Amino acid sequence: MLPDASHPDEIALRLAPIAVEAAQLLRSMENALIERRIKDDGSPTTAADLAAERLILRRLDEAWPGVPVVAEETASTTHTDEFFFLVDPLDGTRDFIHGTGEYSVNIALIRGNRPLAAAVAAPAMGSVWIAGTTARRSTMLGEGSHFDWHDIKVRSAPAEGLVALVSRRHGDVATEACLSILSIGTRRMTSSALKFCLIASGEADVYVRCGATMEWDTAAGDHILCCAGGSVVGPGSVPLTYGHEDRGYRNGPFAALGDASLSSKLDLPTAAA
Repeated sequence: MLPDASHPDEIALRLAPIAVEAAQLLRSMENALIERRIKDDGSPTTAADLAAERLILRRLDEAWPGVPVVAEETASTTHTDEFFFLVDPLDGTRDFIHGTGEYSVNIALIRGNRPLAAAVAAPAMGSVWIAGTTARRSTMLGEGSHFDWHDIKVRSAPAEGLVALVSRRHGDVATEACLSILSIGTRRMTSSALKFCLIASGEADVYVRCGATMEWDTAAGDHILCCAGGSVVGPGSVPLTYGHEDRGYRNGPFAALGDASLSSKLDLPTAAA
């Protein structure tokens, strides 16, 4: 069953409890002695990643049977269609392993090459963000079937003292070169798609990433930020696009911005560093 593209906010509302259910499953597994291994790309995975992905795949198939799902752990080579989902069942696996709490569940519905609806749930923060045509945030209440939604929006960039969100575990020279152009006042270490959501909520201004990321890392946060009035752009200030099976669903360099005017000050490299 194809999603009703004329009602993206309703789709986002249906994605929210799926993301929260997976997030609560992950929360329950935080202190367990779970199996972990290193994948071929050098990144870690755990039994928690796999359990959350199985749950999400099942729930998406129940709601929208037949719509392809490109998911990090078990469906990362799935072929796409006009509609498809991008899923990261545990974005921030290293932080999950180390107990920082800075991890999230990311689900985005893509139509063509751009997100149509999205949800990001952060269990340690007790928050969930969604976007269809508007971006909203709620606390995670009960078992995930009840929400207290309120609209969010980005803030205008201050003349001085921008707040930049930087990855706790992923730094690179090209990213530092981009940030050095801006008047950064504070650097806040944050992991996973939470960076997009914090900018969308008006709590920060910029997140630049020139190192490699995957489409399931960014699609949900990208949509939430854009619906909150921000932008996510690659080289030449062009919005990111999704569904690039030919390059293994890998992103190039990008900047997530609360104030789109900042894009004119950046000079992103044309290839991932």
